[in-house]
Amino acid sequence: MASKDPRTPESGAPQWKAPLPEKVAGSTYAPSFLALGITFLLFGIVSSYVFSAAGVVLMAWSLTKWAGELLRGE
Repeated sequence: MASKDPRTPESGAPQWKAPLPEKVAGSTYAPSFLALGITFLLFGIVSSYVFSAAGVVLMAWSLTKWAGELLRGE
């Protein structure tokens, strides 16, 4: 007796459906810059406040860019 594929209508199983959402969001560099900002912030704790300041600025910029892209639906 042959096994039935669950994706075929003969097996009585429900058919596969397309996952939602069908439109996938585009790629962005904001998460990478956020991670870099966190790294600068933590490195600045042991080295110099200049790195910490750059990390905070980079984190703020990447968060606003990332949130703006999500809100605009890009």
